[in-house]
Amino acid sequence: MSSKVAVASLGGTITMTGSGAVSPTLGAQDLVQGLEVGEIATLATIPGASLTSTTLLETFDWALKQVFDGAAGVVVIQGTDTLEETAYFFDCLWPHDEPIVVTGAMRHPGLPGADGPANLTAAVSVAAAANSRGRGALLVLNDEVHAARWVRKTHSSLMNAFASVPGPLGLVVEGAPQYFHPAHRLAALPRPLDVPAVPLLEATVDDDGSLLDWLDVKGVVVAASGVGHVSAGMAEAISRARFPVVVASRTGAGTTFRDTYGFVGSESDLIGRGAVMAGWLCPRKARVLLRLALGSDSHVEDVFAARGAIF
Repeated sequence: MSSKVAVASLGGTITMTGSGAVSPTLGAQDLVQGLEVGEIATLATIPGASLTSTTLLETFDWALKQVFDGAAGVVVIQGTDTLEETAYFFDCLWPHDEPIVVTGAMRHPGLPGADGPANLTAAVSVAAAANSRGRGALLVLNDEVHAARWVRKTHSSLMNAFASVPGPLGLVVEGAPQYFHPAHRLAALPRPLDVPAVPLLEATVDDDGSLLDWLDVKGVVVAASGVGHVSAGMAEAISRARFPVVVASRTGAGTTFRDTYGFVGSESDLIGRGAVMAGWLCPRKARVLLRLALGSDSHVEDVFAARGAIF
């Protein structure tokens, strides 16, 4: 196995320059100067908010080829706005023991204390490390290593914007990752030929669920309150839905319940109406997983039963 890490750039703050308001301009070759890496590619030069499933599948295929050709691991650079979703997208599909690591920056290169070089250096060290094998997709920023399943962007601009509710999976110490837990991951989902559109709706006060009736889609994720609760009107709309409805908690931590509450719109009521509970997955991760499950014709309830549980 090669000790070299393949690096691809998709754009984001880490690549942005300009005399006033900045925009993506730098490529992968500009970013990796001084680092000992293998294959380098600029696959896109766009902000994270403009990434598409097509770009992510192309990046996934590129990463697969690098590992097949002997890379010790892969680093994907992109904007932090959607980094948590990209990490989980890759994690659900990644079949190799070699890690795929996503990273970016909170400060563009023109700002004092720009964090891009440090984050990229740390990400490359994590991707190359033997103890990173078997951990799937990882997110590395601010010398923290996060599991793709748990990590969330919790602040709009601070350097420590990313957090995992159980805590980071590990830390980069003296240039190498140290992990708090042994490697463990689920088998990869089949690679989808396409990734269908899936809206994410947030249940709120006085929400009658009427928007759900207007949708002509293959699936929907509802970000529900508490442990998976919606209004009576939304519950009735879920009953009428002609597509899978996944219910996640909008709180940012904790799991959906299954049988503690019994009122109309409660978790047990929604399950009775055919809704699928997301478990520990946040609404954004649930949307990623539902899109991939639908795109690969996987059984939605089985996929969420496995990936929404503690393991």
